[in-house]
Amino acid sequence: MAKKKNVDMSSTEDTIKVVQAETPATQQVVESEASKSEEGVEKVVKTTTPKRSRSKKYVSTRAKVDKTRKYSVTEAVATIKKLSYTKFDGTITLDGVVKEVGKVATITLPHSTGKTVRVAIVDDALLAEIEAGNINFDVLITAPQYMPKLAKFARVLGPKGLMPNPKNGTVTPKPEIKKAELEKGAFDLKSEKKTPVIHVSIGKTSMDEKALVENIDAILTAAKGRLLSASISATMSPSVKLEITK
Repeated sequence: MAKKKNVDMSSTEDTIKVVQAETPATQQVVESEASKSEEGVEKVVKTTTPKRSRSKKYVSTRAKVDKTRKYSVTEAVATIKKLSYTKFDGTITLDGVVKEVGKVATITLPHSTGKTVRVAIVDDALLAEIEAGNINFDVLITAPQYMPKLAKFARVLGPKGLMPNPKNGTVTPKPEIKKAELEKGAFDLKSEKKTPVIHVSIGKTSMDEKALVENIDAILTAAKGRLLSASISATMSPSVKLEITK
């Protein structure tokens, strides 16, 4: 039989106390008495993330999707509309993997997605609004001569993705024309900043199937050659893989 080891409980440098507590996140708290000082205690918290729990409704809905096949756009839209079970008008989103990070294409969808884009053009009055902390727009367009005045707001607008940039056409000598295009639904389809993945809203579950199909077709056409795979899903619904080669 192995001999028991005596531990000097009075030594703050050698004592380690392990406390296991049952919590919703199954936390293991390890308290080690550090040698920073005689009374110093260093605490290290290790958290084991619990497995994501899906509702019975989601699980039963997911069982209706064949995960081994890719659906035509028409089939996918019809399936997603049937699978959507939210009480509100859900948003249908296309998620895809592209070849590389960055801009994929500039697209104008043939049908409104139900989202209104607020477009503003920089002038002295708008600069005063920004300085006061009032940002009431989704896209900001400017003529080149306003860029020096706009530069001091880069720290505010940049993190929000609102700083005008010549690369996406929001710095232009004809901002009125660009504004009209954007208000008609034109937008730059871009991947995530560090991952070649795209997410784009293509409409609402209440929309006509034909309109949804045409919006998806417009995206697939614009991203042709750059899109590797894609799927669509509605708010809180499982996803359906798309056949994108045809």
